[in-house]
Amino acid sequence: MTAASTTANTTAPRTLYEVFSRAAAAHPDATALEIGDERLTYAELRHLADRAAARLTAAAGGAPPRRVGLLAGRTAAAYVGYLAILRTGATVVPLNPGFPPGRNAAVAGAAGLDLTIAEDAEAGKETGVPLLLLDRDDVTPGADHAATVAAEPGPAGPDDVAYVIFTSGSTGTPKGVPVLHRNICTHLAHIAQRYAIGPGSRLSQSFELTFDGSVHDLFVAWASGGTLVVPTQAQLMAPVKFVNSRRLTHWFSVPAIASFASRLGTLRPDSMPDLRWSIFGGEALPAPLARAWQAAAPRSTLEVLYGPTETTISCTQYRPGPRVEDWPQTPNGTMPIGEPYPTTEVVVLDEQGRPGDVGELCVRGPQRFPGYLDAADDAGRFLAIDDDGTVHPYDGNGPLTEAHWYRTGDRVAREDFGLVHLGRTDHQVKVRGYRIELGEVEGPLRTRPGVTEAAVVAVPGPDGQQELVAAVSGTGLDADTLFAGLRDRLPEYMLPRRIEVLAEMPHNTNGKIDRHAVLARVGQSAPTAR
Repeated sequence: MTAASTTANTTAPRTLYEVFSRAAAAHPDATALEIGDERLTYAELRHLADRAAARLTAAAGGAPPRRVGLLAGRTAAAYVGYLAILRTGATVVPLNPGFPPGRNAAVAGAAGLDLTIAEDAEAGKETGVPLLLLDRDDVTPGADHAATVAAEPGPAGPDDVAYVIFTSGSTGTPKGVPVLHRNICTHLAHIAQRYAIGPGSRLSQSFELTFDGSVHDLFVAWASGGTLVVPTQAQLMAPVKFVNSRRLTHWFSVPAIASFASRLGTLRPDSMPDLRWSIFGGEALPAPLARAWQAAAPRSTLEVLYGPTETTISCTQYRPGPRVEDWPQTPNGTMPIGEPYPTTEVVVLDEQGRPGDVGELCVRGPQRFPGYLDAADDAGRFLAIDDDGTVHPYDGNGPLTEAHWYRTGDRVAREDFGLVHLGRTDHQVKVRGYRIELGEVEGPLRTRPGVTEAAVVAVPGPDGQQELVAAVSGTGLDADTLFAGLRDRLPEYMLPRRIEVLAEMPHNTNGKIDRHAVLARVGQSAPTAR
């Protein structure tokens, strides 16, 4: 187990809104938000949020609402609305305008929304709760933008819920992850100091608000007076051009966006000369892609972050040294996820439930969420460990305490240079009696020339037995050549039955490889001869 001091800093912000308001007070004339040609200073953004918060409270009948949906895209209304909800002391529940109406309706019902802030009345109706519309006038500063904020922020405290992110549940029903103000403030107290951010820093906003990486985007920038620079979806798919045209100093995204740049051929050496920080999270970062990005941004410091939504965005970090040739080799060809944050405790449990060097990563500490919105989802996701090492899975009965460990479902290995992410526990399959970790097959594929992304899935073979099928995307790829390369690296039983070369790897809305879509695609394809 790894632990560090959790001594409270009494001067630290106690709520997420306070993180923003302190920066707004310290840097009122700095640019807080930039969307295309539109710019808002901290003073302007705070005033707009204050005005929207007053309307929100009035729409709730004069009392602060409890939970408020936010149905808006990459517009000023989304960011004003986000801060306005926090300003009232309510919980933010992001909804995605690009999601099917049924998905947003299911989230609204599960969250028990009081109201929804929306830009579009028709789209907002799908949530089934009263709407507060923010039109163009509501997010355009007026002459009185520097007016003093009249009322104190709403009555939120450290143990209140700041936001709820909904993830996909195994039953097909969205699963709500509530994150407390103290969870996210603990995260920001560590992470916001790492990247030398201040007025003049320009940070990307690559994540959708329904993905918790967006909270990092917003409040790492807004904690220190930085500028949040918001791309369109089209700009996001051309990251090198966006970095340069918008003079970004800090980049944070899932690796898939970097792979888009690689496929476009724009990830050329020294193509992002002014970028200072390159941060990746959300899924494993392939080492070849990390090396290519580092060459494209040679004066940038690279960092890998890892963490499930349940541990508040990220809970481990890895920063490789400046010499790429000295970067470590991992079993599956991905960059390490490194060491836990100072306030995070981790334990690795093997298949027998004993602490070891390879197994499932379990986490606890002040960033660990308090349990799912529906307590029925807690069973099986937590465990307790006695002093003698005996493990007690949590069955949903009795209180869920801070002493409980959250089971991430991620397999990791301890190495001298830190933790390595091996894949999901449910990505381990048995093929003809052999237990295979899919990441061990994906890793060698990622190292082949021209491969930018790889995914391996298990499908039923002609005889009903499980067999492996691989999907790859990149440039100049040939299945037979890839097979030849794998034969030098893997035993026969680990070789995929076939390899599908895809023009583009399918991704979900968070930018991660969509394994269900990969499975649907390769499961219908004709076999590739070897």
